[in-house]
Amino acid sequence: MEREKLSKGYVQVYTGDGKGKTTAALGLALRASGRGMRTYIGQFMKGQQYGELEALRDHPLITIEQYGDVRCIHREEVTPEHVAQAHRGLERAREAMRSGQYDIMVLDEVNVSIWFGLLTVGEVLDFLEEKPERVEVVLTGRRAPLELIERADLVTEMREVKHYYQQGVMARKGIER
Repeated sequence: MEREKLSKGYVQVYTGDGKGKTTAALGLALRASGRGMRTYIGQFMKGQQYGELEALRDHPLITIEQYGDVRCIHREEVTPEHVAQAHRGLERAREAMRSGQYDIMVLDEVNVSIWFGLLTVGEVLDFLEEKPERVEVVLTGRRAPLELIERADLVTEMREVKHYYQQGVMARKGIER
C-alpha cells in the first residue's frame, strides 16, 4: 500500500469528562493506517495492560508505547519517578516526531499529565512548536488547559451524560481497558 501524505497537519484536542477520548484517537490511527499512514501513540500515565496494546502489537503502521506506572495514581500520589516517566515519554515522542516516520502523533492522556503536574503546559506547547508541517498531532485527556485549547485547530469535548461507573461498574476488559 502506498503511503499517503497529509498536505497539512493540524493539532487536535480530545478532552472532557465523557468516555471516548482515547478510543477516538485509536480510531483515527486505525483509519489512517487504512490509507498507509503511520501513527505513533505515546500513552502518558498508563502502564497497565490495555486491550489496544495487544491489538496493535504487530500492526505495521501503528506504534504504541506507554510512559506510566502499572497502577492508576491520584494527584496526591505523584512521585518524582512519575514526573520522570512523563518527561521520558515526551522526549521519546519528540524523537519519534523528528524521525520523519510518522504522519500522526497521539499524546494520549497528556492533558491529565499536565493537570497532575507531571508536565507543564509550556513543555507541551514547545513540543507543538517542533511539529513538522505535515504531521497531525492529537492530544487527549480530561482537563485540557486553555492554552492547548487555544493552540489547537480542532477541539472535541466528550461530555458525560450518563455512565455506569455511577452504579459501581468498574473498567471492563475490552471496553474501557
